[in-house]
Amino acid sequence: MVKFGDFNGICEKVALTVCPLVGAEEGIEPTCYSRNVEIAGTLIFQPATIIIHIISLIMTSIMIYHIKSKYTAVGRKEIVMFFYLYMMVTFLELLLVSGIIPTAATIYSYFTAAHIGLITATFWCLLLNGFVGFQFAEDGTPLSLWSIRISSLVIFVAVFFLSIATFLNKAGFSALNPVALWIVLYIFNGAALVIYVVLQIVLVLNTLDDRWPLGDILFGISFYVIGQVILYQFSVRICDTVKHYIDGLFFGTICTLLAVMMVYKYWDSITKEDLEFSVGSKQNVWEVKELLGEDEVYSNQGGYGGGYPPQQQYGGYNDAY
Repeated sequence: MVKFGDFNGICEKVALTVCPLVGAEEGIEPTCYSRNVEIAGTLIFQPATIIIHIISLIMTSIMIYHIKSKYTAVGRKEIVMFFYLYMMVTFLELLLVSGIIPTAATIYSYFTAAHIGLITATFWCLLLNGFVGFQFAEDGTPLSLWSIRISSLVIFVAVFFLSIATFLNKAGFSALNPVALWIVLYIFNGAALVIYVVLQIVLVLNTLDDRWPLGDILFGISFYVIGQVILYQFSVRICDTVKHYIDGLFFGTICTLLAVMMVYKYWDSITKEDLEFSVGSKQNVWEVKELLGEDEVYSNQGGYGGGYPPQQQYGGYNDAY
């Protein structure tokens, strides 16, 4: 059972990156964790989880490519920031959980602080993306883009220094009682996620005629919740059952990746390109099929005569404009 402000109960179940730096002087060791392997004389921890991290980096790169290829989609420049941040979080976590950066090294605390700061900045960026669809600021404009960039940077810096102060027992913070850090990781980030989900449900119900995007939201939040439950409640049981080959961190990483993929799937389902100005090789020709009947009549009568097609709608949220 997770207690407010307490990392002891959490770190005894799952080997988070923060666990070697809080609690006792030597950190908190989990009851059961994934076995390590030796590669070229170097011990590598969490080998199965590292594979999922590498897959996550590849999948995120693919999603970023597809977002960038939708040249006229609403909010593409804003949402791609979220995926860049998730990629950085994944890369840092790979370095930390694998032991490539040893827990005994001085730089481990700084990399962990950066990891926690990036996690919080990622949730914050996702939250701000939840407001893009309401057009409080025109998407793609400097106001929209820089408000996300600057505020995410401020969040990252603030949480980074909070983490370092906690790990080094500075400025009134203590590694033995890291309540402030716990609040940031679980209360602040959790609230940002909940607000984002509520905003997207309101957006779909009030703005779109299509209700299918609600399914993407449901699947995304389900994957994330299932991953957290496995991570914090069943990690030790899984680890003991499979004889230390994997633990809850493996399944938590998989479920987080699936949740992030559903964020992309949801964004993709509520946006469309301006077909007239899209320069991508794949065209959404099905959106103009219903106009072909009338065009063919004009063509047979010498109207269009095989010339220019009728104008197509500008991109935006599906069914909203």
